[in-house]
Amino acid sequence: MAAPRTTLDQWHCFLAVVDEGSYARAADALHKSQSAVTYAVQKLEEQLNVPVFEIKGRKAVLTEAGQSLYRRGRGLIDEAMRLEKSAASAAAGWEPQLRIVADALFPSAAMLDCLKHLAEECPDTRLECIETVLSGAEEALLERRCDIAITGIVPPGFLGDHLMRVRFNAVAHRDHPLHQLDRVLDFRDLRPFRQLVVRDSGARKPRDSGWLDAAQRLTISRIDLSVQAVSEGIGFAWLPDIAMQKELAEGVLKPLPMAEGGERFADLFIVMPDRELAGPAALRGEVLIRAAAKQLVAACHEHWGNEALLES
Repeated sequence: MAAPRTTLDQWHCFLAVVDEGSYARAADALHKSQSAVTYAVQKLEEQLNVPVFEIKGRKAVLTEAGQSLYRRGRGLIDEAMRLEKSAASAAAGWEPQLRIVADALFPSAAMLDCLKHLAEECPDTRLECIETVLSGAEEALLERRCDIAITGIVPPGFLGDHLMRVRFNAVAHRDHPLHQLDRVLDFRDLRPFRQLVVRDSGARKPRDSGWLDAAQRLTISRIDLSVQAVSEGIGFAWLPDIAMQKELAEGVLKPLPMAEGGERFADLFIVMPDRELAGPAALRGEVLIRAAAKQLVAACHEHWGNEALLES
């Protein structure tokens, strides 16, 4: 049987150059020298006898053949990673590591409860849980940096199940000047005041969400801090009901009487990027997260009614 002329390292370097946009950034991502990455890609072109990049202006872009090879090379690297992961799972019984990436809209108390059960049931598995905002979980899936993802965006090439729906309300402290207007508000009323927004944790293609036309803005990296800031009168924000139940119940925060756009909804999905190779810890984690989401939905239905948080 003939052996391949190319190596996985060459394909890995080629993919990194495309993903990162330059040889220099690819070298940083791979912890290699730029010359090593350049040599690997040049060697790949030589052994395949086909150019993968061409110069247009000052920029190197993929040739038509390069685009096809990129897609097939991505499948090759992904399959090699899955093969290694499968071998590790088979050797260890419980996986040696379980990586969970969760959108910040999924309450931390519910996630900690899931992690507590996992720690008790699979004590030899290293657990890692990373909180993300907006495109952060999507990015982790695309870069294969997680075994379970709770995400608001299911990227192409992945399948996810609907987990829960979260309602956002435009709110401000009960003494905020917007409430003193004592009438129905429109977006022109909001513009003079400070809006609090939560920063996207993704690095590749960070995105904004919702209305962002206020004259002043305060960007915060966590939802709980945003709730606290609005509760202290720093500004107004669209916040998830599930994160401010206490503040709403106590009357510290009050929904703004918007003529339109006062509420919006966000859906969360659970994604297993490699279900066919998932080990017992990942499968158990999925069961626990689904059960926690159902409890959250039931609790919100009881407390706030059917509009607060809905199942699909």
